Formats: sequence, structure tokens, C-alpha cells
Amino acid sequence: MLRWDATIEVRNNCPYTVWAASTPIGGGRRLNRGQTWVINAPRGTKMARIWGRTGCNFNAAGRGSCQTGDCGGVLQCTGWGKPPNTLAEYALDQFSNLDFWDISLVDGFNIPMTFAPTKPSGGKCHAIHCTANINGECPRALKVPGGCNNPCTTFGGQQYCCTQGPCGPTELSKFFKKRCPTSYSYPQDDPSSTFTCPGGSTNYRVVFCPNGVAGPNFPLEMPGSDEVAK
Repeated sequence: MLRWDATIEVRNNCPYTVWAASTPIGGGRRLNRGQTWVINAPRGTKMARIWGRTGCNFNAAGRGSCQTGDCGGVLQCTGWGKPPNTLAEYALDQFSNLDFWDISLVDGFNIPMTFAPTKPSGGKCHAIHCTANINGECPRALKVPGGCNNPCTTFGGQQYCCTQGPCGPTELSKFFKKRCPTSYSYPQDDPSSTFTCPGGSTNYRVVFCPNGVAGPNFPLEMPGSDEVAK
């Protein structure tokens, strides 16, 4: 019998439909406003991601496309989403029996997010947020429909992608860090962006639009969406 290490509640508080995605477990789920999806994550799960897709249209067979966060044109994701997408990342019961988790803007930003243990236990086991109006304030070079893209996808190169070795913050990564100081703003932004909780005894909650509204630059109707949550 498979033993679950954690349950992760994914809730949509946005005033529009979000198509939640989760890999390597979970796949995907349509969430109207106020709906919750519970993911059971087994012990040892790593390199896991949860994100929200917007502006989606899917047919009865679960095939279609999304304006942001699309994962190969399917409702049930098996791979990562196409930037921009705000990411909740986690690895369960790893080194020293700790869970490691974070919010990442390395793939850009599309939806405000909170990621939190359901029972904080002090230290680095507490709620983290990225709820700034990043889409509305996004630098012109990174603006795309429905979100704010990341510098690596937009420009490429070691300066932004950090694929050839050590790298540091850039002016564009500082734009994200200033607005969401506890979130990853570039690939090696570890010291202020990785959080830990006791493995095997901590459950989590991811909330899209945790303040209940999307802000002045998040319209009630997302372009391309097949239905707006009422």
C-alpha cells in the first residue's frame, strides 16, 4: 500500500477559472472560483511543480490549449508548463528528512500565489507569498499576453539562464525579487528562496489569488477562456 507523505490542497480564489496543473503526480484539474483540488503526494516525491493555467479551451477528450502555462495541449499534464507561469515547487522527505519547497518566478509570472504549510512549525516552515501586481508592472521586454515572461526564455544566454555555471542577479531578476522577496527570481537564487518543513508530518496549501481578487490588471474574463467562474 502506497504511503502518502503529504496532502497538498490547491485552491482557486481568482475571479476566473484556473486550470491547475501538477507534475510528476496529479496531472491537471479545472478549478472554478472557490474550488479546491487535493493532491496526495508520496514520500520521496521530488522535482514536483504545481501551477495555474489561464485562458484555456479543452474538448471532451481533454485536448486543447492555454494562453499561459500550457503543457503540450492537454488537460492532464505529464510535462512542465510553457512560460510564463508562477510555480510552486517541492521535494518531500529529502536530506535530513526535510521537505524543501518554494515559489519560483524563474519561469515568469501569470497568477498571484501563496504556498504554505497547513501547520507552520517555526524556522523556515511558514507561509510564503507572491501577490504583487507583476503583470501590470511587467517590463515591456517581458510582457506577453496573460503574464510576465522570464529573461531566460526571452533572451537566453548564461547571464539569464545560468546553464554554464555560477551566475548572479540581473536588473530584470531584481524586478521580480523586489516585488516577491521570498520567491526565486533567477535559477541560483537559493539562500532567500528555499524553505523547509519536517518531512512526513507536514501538509501544504497552494492558493491562486490568495487575496480573493486578481488586482486591477487581472480582468474578470481571461482572453481565450472557455468559461468565467461566477
